[in-house]
Amino acid sequence: MTGIRLKRDFFIRDVLDVAPDLLGKTIVIMSVDGVPGRYRVIEVEAYRGSEDKACHASKGRTARTEVMYMEGGRLYVYLIYGMYWMLNVVAGAENDPQAVLIRGVENLNGPGKLTKKFGIDRTFYGEDLSKSDRIWFEESGFTPAVKISERIGIDYAGDYWKSRPWRFFV
Repeated sequence: MTGIRLKRDFFIRDVLDVAPDLLGKTIVIMSVDGVPGRYRVIEVEAYRGSEDKACHASKGRTARTEVMYMEGGRLYVYLIYGMYWMLNVVAGAENDPQAVLIRGVENLNGPGKLTKKFGIDRTFYGEDLSKSDRIWFEESGFTPAVKISERIGIDYAGDYWKSRPWRFFV
């Protein structure tokens, strides 16, 4: 079953609206042999602009974060610990750097495990979700009950930013 691809206007909203609204949506990823895999999103985290000390944009505009300053609907992919790619969806308006980290899909939790399984790497950086033929999001028709908690693994950001209730999950 296929759903309707999410258009750019879905992503050109504040990250605190986009993040919980991604729960229950389907991420579609084309395999190397051209077969689409469809996975329901079950866990995300919001990173909200240059004032958010856990957001990479808090360090300023760099080559790494450039895509976060673009209009929502693109992918921000970066490497952590020299081994795990992180998949983020840019949200918001141009020059307002926000992103949603995709932390889990049904039957697969952990952002590093997810990108490894799906073959997501630096070549996905900047990918336009409204036009891509290898990755996009679809409406699934499923609206889950959303749970909220603090974000995970960002002690470096300080107590205030660490305690923001910006992790959303099913």
